[in-house]
Amino acid sequence: MKNEISYSIFKTDWGFFGLLADDTGLLRTSLPSTTYDSAKNFLLRSFSKNANEKSIYPHLQKAVIDYYNGIYVDFNKLDITFNFENLTDFSKRILLACKAINIGKTITYGNLAARAGGAPGAARAVGSVMAANQWPLLIGCHRVIRADGVIGRFSGEGGSSTKKRMLQHEQVLISKGDKYDSHEKSRIGQRPGRDWPLFAGNKSGKHAVSFGPDRP
Repeated sequence: MKNEISYSIFKTDWGFFGLLADDTGLLRTSLPSTTYDSAKNFLLRSFSKNANEKSIYPHLQKAVIDYYNGIYVDFNKLDITFNFENLTDFSKRILLACKAINIGKTITYGNLAARAGGAPGAARAVGSVMAANQWPLLIGCHRVIRADGVIGRFSGEGGSSTKKRMLQHEQVLISKGDKYDSHEKSRIGQRPGRDWPLFAGNKSGKHAVSFGPDRP
């Protein structure tokens, strides 16, 4: 049976977002681009197989549009199948652990490795998995930061400035209130190095994520 490959590109408040899928699941997402053509080129980059444009995952399209329109969306509650067929077991574990990070939270590369059952010192390997993440936004690699609190590099279009913008956007989403339960709110103020909210701590900015320049 032929495995059909399809893609959708749709407009959000931040630009044109892309979805690429086959019969087994979602192959790739692309973060918002300024034009349809740039979104298509980014979505289909290094993809040699024929892909047909049609509407796929309409419920996901609506959720993505809502997210960029300033509405809190829990993507983990959506019925989405990811095509992890060509990934190593380590990469799958890291991506699934990353997917579980809630909007408004961040985690360090090292702690993400530990959460996924990786060996101590696997932070660099986690960084490689995040850089190769084919499902940005849905698997929130932008929520993984360096141990010193600097947001670090980002392989998505726009680089670290896009990562910074997404993290700040998510702070606005959770500040609207009623989407986070008391358990989540009780975690504000945790020490860095765990799954901790951005800008947690007191008004002086203690424990806030730094948006300073990246380091090698």
